[in-house]
Amino acid sequence: MAMSRRALLRASLAGAAAVGGLSLVRPWEAGAATVSGQQSAPTTPFAVGVRQYNWTRGSRRITTYVYYPATGKPGGNPVTNAPVAPGVFPIYNFTHGWNSSPQNSLFLIKPLAAAGFIVPAPYFQHNFADVNNGNESRDVSEILTRTLALNTASDPLAGHINTTVGVGVSGHSLGGMITDGLLTSWPDSRIVSANPQSCQRMGAPSSTVHAKVLFVHGDKDTTVSYSSARQAYGEMPAPKAFLTFLGGTHTSFWSDNRFPTTVVDWARWGMYGDTAALNRLPSDAMSAKTKWEFVPR
Repeated sequence: MAMSRRALLRASLAGAAAVGGLSLVRPWEAGAATVSGQQSAPTTPFAVGVRQYNWTRGSRRITTYVYYPATGKPGGNPVTNAPVAPGVFPIYNFTHGWNSSPQNSLFLIKPLAAAGFIVPAPYFQHNFADVNNGNESRDVSEILTRTLALNTASDPLAGHINTTVGVGVSGHSLGGMITDGLLTSWPDSRIVSANPQSCQRMGAPSSTVHAKVLFVHGDKDTTVSYSSARQAYGEMPAPKAFLTFLGGTHTSFWSDNRFPTTVVDWARWGMYGDTAALNRLPSDAMSAKTKWEFVPR
C-alpha cells in the first residue's frame, strides 16, 4: 500500500549522523579551487527576466520557467521575455516542493537570477512515486541538458550560458529530495554546487559527483525529518555546510534574509570561484537563531 504524503515525508532514516563538522574554521581557501571556465562574479545586481519552455522527456512533460539576468532596473517582479543582460552566466536550477510552483518560489529564484545565474525552474505536479524512483531527478537532469543546449540554439539566451563550468542545483522539500537524489542515487556528474533544503536523504553519495553541498533545514520541521537531512550531511564528502534555523519549521526560514543571502553566496563561490562570497558566509548565516557548520575541502 502506498504511504500517505505525511507518512512518507515524516519517514526518517535511522542512525542519523552525529552533529559534527567544523564551525567557522579559517582555512576557507582550502576549498576554493578554481574551476575551468569560471568568470568573475558580477558586482552589481540585475533585473530578472523569465521565459517558458514546454519541454518533454519521453512522454513526460517538463514545463520549465527559465529565469535569467535581464536588462533594466534591478528589483521588481520578473519580466516575461525581457532582453537578456550582457554577459555569460552559469546555470543554477531550483525545484519547488509539494503543491507549489516556480512562481511561488521567487524568494530564492529572484536573488539567484539577480546575482548572475540562469535559473531553470520546472513546474512539477509532484508524484511521490516519481520522486522516490528517481524519475523527477532524471527530469531535472534533462532540464539541465535542455537549458545548456539553449546556448547554441535560435534563442535569446544563446551565447549567454556558461557551458563549461558545470551546473548548480537546489530545491525545497520534495525539490530538496530531488536535488539530493541528483547527488546520490540518480547522480548527475555535471553538478558542482548544490543546495538541498528541508530534504530527506535519498541515498549514499555518488562517487561520480564532486559538488560543494549546502544543506538548509529547520530543526523543528515536522514535515520532513531534520535527522534524515543530518544523516545526508554527515555522509556527504567535503566541502559541505549546514545552515540550521533553530526552532525553524518546514518553511519558516523563507522569510529570513539569511536564507537567500547564504545560498546566493554559496552559489557564487561554487560557480564563479568568488572567494569574497566564501568569506562572507559566516556573517551571512550566523545569528542567535541559526547554527552554521562548514567543512572545507
